[in-house]
Amino acid sequence: MRDAIDNLFNSLTAEEKATLSSGRDFWRLHGVERLALPSIMVTDGPHGLRKQGGSSDHVGLNESVPATCFPTASGLAATWNIELLERVGQALGRECLAEQVSVLLGPGVNLKRHPLGGRNFEYFSEDPLLSGMMASAWVRGVQSLNVGASLKHYALNNHESGRMVVDVVTDERTLREMYLPGFEYCVKDESPWTIMCAYNKFRGVYLSENEYLLKTILRDDWGYDGVVVTDWSANHKRVDGVRNGQSLEMPGSGDGNAKKILAALQDGSLTMEQLDDSVRPVVELISKSADALDAGATVDLDANHNLARTVAEEACVLLKNDNDLLPLKSGMKILVVGGLATNTRYQGSGSSQILPTKLEQPLDEIKALAEDDTLISFATGFKTSGEEDPGLCEEALAMATNADAIVVIAGLTPDYESEGFDRSHMQLPANQLTLIETLRAFHDRTVIILQNGSPVELPFNDSIGAILEVYLGGQAGASALARIIYGLANPSGKLAETFAHACADIPSNQWYPGDYRQSQYREGIWIGYRYFDTVDKPIAYPFGHGLSYTRFEYSELTIDQPDQPFKDSDTLTVTFSVRNSGNYAGAETAQVYVGQSNASVPRPRKELKGFCKVFLEPGESKQLSVPLDFRSFAFWCVKEENWVVESDDYLISVGASVADIRLSECIQVNTGRTIAERDPGMASYFEPAQLGFDDACFERLLGHDIPPSLAVKPFQLNSTLKEIRANWLGRWMYRMVFQQVSNMIGGDSSSETELSFVQAIVAEMPLRSIMIMSQGKLKEPIIYRLIHAMNNRWLKVIFGGDVRSE
Repeated sequence: MRDAIDNLFNSLTAEEKATLSSGRDFWRLHGVERLALPSIMVTDGPHGLRKQGGSSDHVGLNESVPATCFPTASGLAATWNIELLERVGQALGRECLAEQVSVLLGPGVNLKRHPLGGRNFEYFSEDPLLSGMMASAWVRGVQSLNVGASLKHYALNNHESGRMVVDVVTDERTLREMYLPGFEYCVKDESPWTIMCAYNKFRGVYLSENEYLLKTILRDDWGYDGVVVTDWSANHKRVDGVRNGQSLEMPGSGDGNAKKILAALQDGSLTMEQLDDSVRPVVELISKSADALDAGATVDLDANHNLARTVAEEACVLLKNDNDLLPLKSGMKILVVGGLATNTRYQGSGSSQILPTKLEQPLDEIKALAEDDTLISFATGFKTSGEEDPGLCEEALAMATNADAIVVIAGLTPDYESEGFDRSHMQLPANQLTLIETLRAFHDRTVIILQNGSPVELPFNDSIGAILEVYLGGQAGASALARIIYGLANPSGKLAETFAHACADIPSNQWYPGDYRQSQYREGIWIGYRYFDTVDKPIAYPFGHGLSYTRFEYSELTIDQPDQPFKDSDTLTVTFSVRNSGNYAGAETAQVYVGQSNASVPRPRKELKGFCKVFLEPGESKQLSVPLDFRSFAFWCVKEENWVVESDDYLISVGASVADIRLSECIQVNTGRTIAERDPGMASYFEPAQLGFDDACFERLLGHDIPPSLAVKPFQLNSTLKEIRANWLGRWMYRMVFQQVSNMIGGDSSSETELSFVQAIVAEMPLRSIMIMSQGKLKEPIIYRLIHAMNNRWLKVIFGGDVRSE
């Protein structure tokens, strides 16, 4: 195949290469008919196929084909099940083949820096190792079907506010240890066919043309040779992107950027070798995607629905179960309460939103498993619109007196979390909290079910009998929930993120999301459990936590003594046994953490370095082994630009969560490297409890001054519609674009949630992106003159002239 691709590539003209570097339209790549190189299709999304036909819009559900909706990434991660994630990937790959889709745009592997991130439901974890391992399994499954994956959003895309223009300011060590490893693991293990670069800037340069992240790290350090595709309309300066490792601009923007590439070749600012390096991966992608164009592929959607149920079961995290309230007996009289019981929240909003092949509702599925469906009663309790209605609470309270158990289906409604905007707080809707407080008298027989894509505050935690986090469970999440609460399935999910008591407790909270144009990651490595566990901060539920209907005992810990000296090619093995000492068959995820005793740099008390999920019958025991390599003990040394392991004592901990350690042993690792003296200027990072990271301390961490934030005026190509609305012409442009995009998703027939999403993404669009999304219809001179008019530069409005693009 390599020779055939070489021959094909060598036959391309410069014009054809330039054309191949941009999409044909929203979802298709260009082909070259004379060389029989076909046009291929790419489409969303990370938990289900969202293929659109006709005048596809990138945001809504119009003309979207029905597809299996699996749990979102927050739920997938809670399974901690590598094999299961691979099966999900295979199922998604089969659905792609049936619809002739060559590349599926997922998974999202961005780190969960803060629970308020609007797109957190699409991401796996606050831990980079878990994120990377989950993503690798997903990619392995999809690509085993000869369908490409698209690892996204590379990198530092950790909030939605200002996501298309914000400059992320973080230090090199935090970048290398926290925000890049999830991508790195997947790139090195699975070579995803494509990687999608993010919208934002890093060090003042947009990711679509960022030489350091795309070329130095991704291409050179990690050896990635696949396609780097822009997020939709993320392209900034096309020639710079080609020069620095970007391969493909999506969506297609007409022929304007192809002409710029050809002009750059002509004037020598771009070499043919650089263009070849950029475009060759696109040709290879199209060539190896031929199987996806076979119209004969079929898929068993019923089997995929059943798989979605299995995944949803394993994603359920039993947070609390006082007095073994769960599982409920099938003969009990149960009151189901909550508008989400009949209008379930099963997926997030935004570009990942799909049309499910079928959709279950919790009330129906609970009735189906009851001994007699007349034992199940229902009270609305609250409106999903958020509107307060005291009468609904009173009705639920009256009905509760006759129930053996009360199951409240609560959670975040679609207008709370979505692509395009961040949450403003961590609370459940007020009318749901009012309902739960109303039912306080029945706390010992009340079960709270949480449907949400990211952690919420739990003010009722101490007064409720049981809490089950089901995340956004996909189309079969309701039957999975019913099977869990009746004991037909045993919960085995574990939290892939910390549940803090309050939003104010989150270490990044005072800098999140930051200024619209600049986000400072002052907390450094102190993210999630790394912070909470190290400073002993009280929390609601720790990373890795999840109860079961059975019990597990850990024993017989043995650890290989590392070679002396311990080298970067060495590995040691942690071995231990887990026994099911309870009465139910169940699964346990044993987690292995490593902590250094006397590091010369700030390091967490514990860091996840491996895990293993095991299924055990009652009384059954199994021996498990988890390997630890050199990187398991290393930190990134900024001065040496490399991974370093200091000779020191390291505590190896094995447990059911980061806070529930069952076995531990201290080992000595000798690498021949002595521990350097600590930098006194970094004192606040060595003692992070007070989060006292002032300007001087942060600049010490960065190694340079904090860069100034870009001024809003004068307006420029990267001014967003949100920013230019201060100008009358900008307000007119906003209304025009909003109406146009609204019409694309159905106009007046669109749901309120879809319109809210559109409103959010339109406000965040920079003017350059409007040109891209117009696919060449809106020309640069028109936008330039509009910008000059908003800046009151009337001579340039008349005679023309370029504008800034920063």
